[in-house]
Amino acid sequence: MFIATVIVSLLLAAIALASASLKFRPDSAPARTIMSLGVPPSWLPRLAAAEIAGAVGLIVGLAWAPIGIAAAAGLVVYFVGAIVAHVRADDAANSKNAVLPLVLSIAALVLRIATA
Repeated sequence: MFIATVIVSLLLAAIALASASLKFRPDSAPARTIMSLGVPPSWLPRLAAAEIAGAVGLIVGLAWAPIGIAAAAGLVVYFVGAIVAHVRADDAANSKNAVLPLVLSIAALVLRIATA
């Protein structure tokens, strides 16, 4: 089961890093979508930093379980927040982009707890 933990953690880390990189470019479609939800542009680097921290935590967490569990839990909260922000702004159609990372975050959390 640890192999599944590694695969899910690395895949989620890659997705989080890719998502974070788009937030550093305010002209990217995802950044424009986030700003259309009422999120100030000054928050984009902070959101990106949260995703980067989650990705790093997932990778480090493969060697030290408490960090991996915390990182996966943090990403669950992050992506639930993304979905809530879209739904509150009547933009539920774009919330689908956060569903896969949320499912992977939950899977990473469950797997890391199970393999701790």
